Parts: sequence; C-alpha cells; structure tokens
Amino acid sequence: MEYDVKKIKKVIDTNAKIAVLCGGPSSEADVSRRSGKNVLNALKNLGYKNAELVEVDKDIAKTLKTKNIEVVYNAMHGKFGEDGCIQGMLEVMGIPYTGCGVLSSSVCMNKEYTKNILKAAGIPLIKSVLVRKDEDYKEKVKDLKYPFMLKPVSEGSSIGMYKVNNTQEMEECFKKSASLGQDVMVEEYLEGKSVTVGVLEDSECLFATEILEFRTKTEWYDYEAKYTAGMTEFILPAQLSEEMTNKVKEIAVKSFNACACRGVSRVDFLVTKDIPYVLEINTSPGMTDLSDLPAQSKAMGIDYDSLVQIILNGAGLNK
Repeated sequence: MEYDVKKIKKVIDTNAKIAVLCGGPSSEADVSRRSGKNVLNALKNLGYKNAELVEVDKDIAKTLKTKNIEVVYNAMHGKFGEDGCIQGMLEVMGIPYTGCGVLSSSVCMNKEYTKNILKAAGIPLIKSVLVRKDEDYKEKVKDLKYPFMLKPVSEGSSIGMYKVNNTQEMEECFKKSASLGQDVMVEEYLEGKSVTVGVLEDSECLFATEILEFRTKTEWYDYEAKYTAGMTEFILPAQLSEEMTNKVKEIAVKSFNACACRGVSRVDFLVTKDIPYVLEINTSPGMTDLSDLPAQSKAMGIDYDSLVQIILNGAGLNK
C-alpha cells in the first residue's frame, strides 16, 4: 500500500514553540533520548525553527512554562512518559501534545488491563495470569503449561522479561522480574511469527501501516535484539498470506479503538496456527534509527520526516 505524503498538511504553525520531551526516570530513558534527537532533527527539516529538545525532570512543568511552550511532542518511553502521568500534567497546563491521551496511555502501559479490555472486545490473546510481586506464584500458574514468558506488567523494551522452561528457572527469574517493583504477567510461550503493525491517525483517516515481521538472532525479541544493529532481521512486508495480512491490520485498528488510543500506537502480535494473538499496544513507539514504526511507515511510502509530521498533527486530538 502506498500513502500519498503530499496530502499531509502542517496543522501546527511552524513558528510554534515545540518541546520534544525525552529522558525522564524511566529505564527506557536512553532509548527515549535517541528517539527525541531524531524527532528534533525531523522537525527542523520540516521548518519548525522553534522546536527544541527538553529533558524531563521533576521541574518539567516549570520548564515548559518558563519556555512558553505551545506544543509538546512526546518522545518519552516508559514510566511517566507513556503511562498517563506526563499526559495528565499537560492536560492541566493546557498544552496540546502528541500521541495517546491519559486514559489510553495508562491502560496500555499495564499489560493486564490492556488484556482485560481486549478480551472484552473479542481480540485473540495468549493464556496468561497476573502474579502480584509479593505473591506466591505456584498456585497461580498451575493451569499454565511451560515454557512461560515473564513480563513486568508495566515495563517496556523487554526489560525484566524472561523465558522460563521449568520450575527451577521460574524460581530464579520470577525474583528478577519482580525486583523491578511491579506485578508480573506469566504468559504461556508460543512459537510463531513475531509481527508488529503501526496505527496512525491523520487529519482524514485512521489506518494501519505495513506489517513488519522480525526474526531475531536471540531466542526471542529481547532488549539486545531490539536495540543492537544486526541482531534482528526485518522482513517488510511480513511473509503472511493476504488474508492474514488483512486480519492483522483489522485487529490492530480494532485494538487501537478498543483502548481509546489517539494519534499513534503500535500493536505487537504473535501469529501461530492461523491465529494473530495481540501481545500488547505501545502508545509511544520508538523513533530511533532501529525502531519499528519508522521502518513500517517507510515501507508504505511515508518517510521519517513525514511520519513525524503526521504524529505532530495529532497534537490537536488531545486538546
């Protein structure tokens, strides 16, 4: 599918004072800074001469007010950046911002809440249970079959995730996963094709990007595979049948709407035995040189700068 970038309009005034927010206290702060740097370069290329990179700290509200910031491009990932916190602050301050709003950001940051909503919407999901960080997991997981994937319930970039094959590994890895201070989702491990698809909302329509399939040199799509050049083979478009391609895109948009997302998100899937299982929804997708969303968009005719323009236009959706 080709996308006509010529129809993309500049909704935000090029003279507007734009803050590209990055960093913060999250474990994904370094990735966020890489995203922010790339986004700022794109904004400058697009003619937004008053755009600047702003590191998020405890005085961020004061900083934005002092700088008279008019629009925020949210390039933060993880805690405070995509969990509804920064969004709520910006709502109170009356500053338009990119990406999803308070509700969808907070819901999608929590894998358990996301699954509960998607289940109600009839979205295919892998069997899992939530174990409290201070809870004995043995009773909770008795109806699941090894191997498991352990996932801190509100973490990103595969941080704190482990694949466990037996009870001994479970004992060791659960402690590590829970040491991040979060509850842990224990999900059955299935083999299949790992794919991801972006969902973008421009001034005229809501649409799914091209589907990206990734094959890693690691056993699964861990932090090393995500952010180390050469560790993952990207296949664009994904090697799926036309029927499955359409189904994945349809479910991605349906998931986006079910969780009240706005502007931009990325939906991750595991496709196995002709079933596209949704793994999670990322409401602040990475924008680094190795990130999925820019690659997905490029494959359908949207270059990096144009992608940033589409996302920036979405700031008006959260007024």
